[in-house]
Amino acid sequence: MNMLRRSFHHALLAAATAALMLCVAPAQAASAEDLDKDAQQSLQALYKSNPLAETLSKKAKAILVFPKIIKAGLIFGGGYGEGVLLSSGRISDYYNSVTASWGWQAGAQSYSYVVFLMSDKAVKYLKASKGWEFGVGPTVVVVNEGVAKNLSTTTLKDDAYAFVSDQQGLMASLSIEGTKISHIKR
Repeated sequence: MNMLRRSFHHALLAAATAALMLCVAPAQAASAEDLDKDAQQSLQALYKSNPLAETLSKKAKAILVFPKIIKAGLIFGGGYGEGVLLSSGRISDYYNSVTASWGWQAGAQSYSYVVFLMSDKAVKYLKASKGWEFGVGPTVVVVNEGVAKNLSTTTLKDDAYAFVSDQQGLMASLSIEGTKISHIKR
């Protein structure tokens, strides 16, 4: 019985890994130019659908834009995507976003997210760290409808604000917790 259970767990892990690998390959941009263009389009779409995001952009020290994250899972899951760091309206660096998770989950989806870095502390931490894990370091607030109702430029107090948008596919839940952002060369 124990052997059967272990075989089942290995099969689930293999299936989740295979699903993730099939979905992750398209998440990588073909070139820096494609990633730049996709990031700008994603940011403009966010501004159009959420005016608060555009207001935050005017106060942000830098903006991380991940135009397409692919996430898949079956008990074990993961997600991957590449993005850009905008400083003073220009692309200054490239980053990847990697998420690993386990628990009750099944499915696949894609989404984009944008993180507005509001403090010099957050920008410095991103650039100095070997990878920024959300939940460690500067405070990141995920802006949903409830948070957005109480947020204005006068109430900003956290280091970073994240907006998740353009969700497609079907997965039990979406979270950016457990996400690690690391610098990449392009």
